[in-house]
Amino acid sequence: MTTATTALDSININFSPESLTALNVVLALVLFGIALELKKEDFTALLKNKRSALAALFSHFIILPVITFLLVLVIQPPASVALGMILVGACPGGNMSNFFTHLAKGNTALAVSVTSVSHLLAIVLTPFNFSFYGSRYAPAASLLRQIHVGVWEVFQTIAVVVAIPLIAGMLLAYFKPVFAARVTPAMKKFSLAAFAFFLVAAFASNAGTYVSTLGFVLPIVVTHNALALSSGFLFARLLGLSYADSKTITFETGVQNSGLGLILIFSFFNGLGGMALIAACWGVWHLVSGGALALWWGKRSAA
Repeated sequence: MTTATTALDSININFSPESLTALNVVLALVLFGIALELKKEDFTALLKNKRSALAALFSHFIILPVITFLLVLVIQPPASVALGMILVGACPGGNMSNFFTHLAKGNTALAVSVTSVSHLLAIVLTPFNFSFYGSRYAPAASLLRQIHVGVWEVFQTIAVVVAIPLIAGMLLAYFKPVFAARVTPAMKKFSLAAFAFFLVAAFASNAGTYVSTLGFVLPIVVTHNALALSSGFLFARLLGLSYADSKTITFETGVQNSGLGLILIFSFFNGLGGMALIAACWGVWHLVSGGALALWWGKRSAA
């Protein structure tokens, strides 16, 4: 491990309190948009397809954190990079997984339901997985002790950031379904565009740091993401699930809500370099890998 890479543990990405507030608002809009799409039929479909739903959640919250931890043990990265990997692996599914599933001709209804349920479960499972695996890699455990991050504090933040917009969106969709259906397309486009714009603007001032560390961070993210996608697909096929459901589980495992990861990183770790770089790089890369895979699957299904 070079001096340049270990220096990641002491780098802090510049991020103002105003920017953190803006990121919270943008992520809340994204989650609110997800919840607006939920209908009673989605949960009914989930109950009818319990095997695939449980497989997706198991793959996401059990298999992916284990694979992430094993990858950390193999490559032995600096503490902050390891914590970034573990945090990303512990986050709930990203909402782009629903779009990729639709594009790949997977089970979109399953994807929408699983993504929403994964965010609700993340209130407990994200801080648990992060604390559990982070404390089992010695350099990361040492860093966690220095920063004094408590599981309860992370839990409270996720509960506020995730649960409130999800519940608000579901209530609006339930009591005002016509209005919710009308505003959902615009809400989704606006929230995703705002999130993309925010990431570009927020990290522009740290371009030098990203460029200088990309050669180290990008291969880790690419490997991590490839393992996440492939483990989801292989697990689903091992269980004998349909090809459409297997595609869905692939994206539900390999597309993460890195925006939530960034909020936690800037809230509790003061923009710790290795963590922020991993989460930001993942946020871009999973769009590339997920989009390419979805297009390939979609063309094969149409052929």
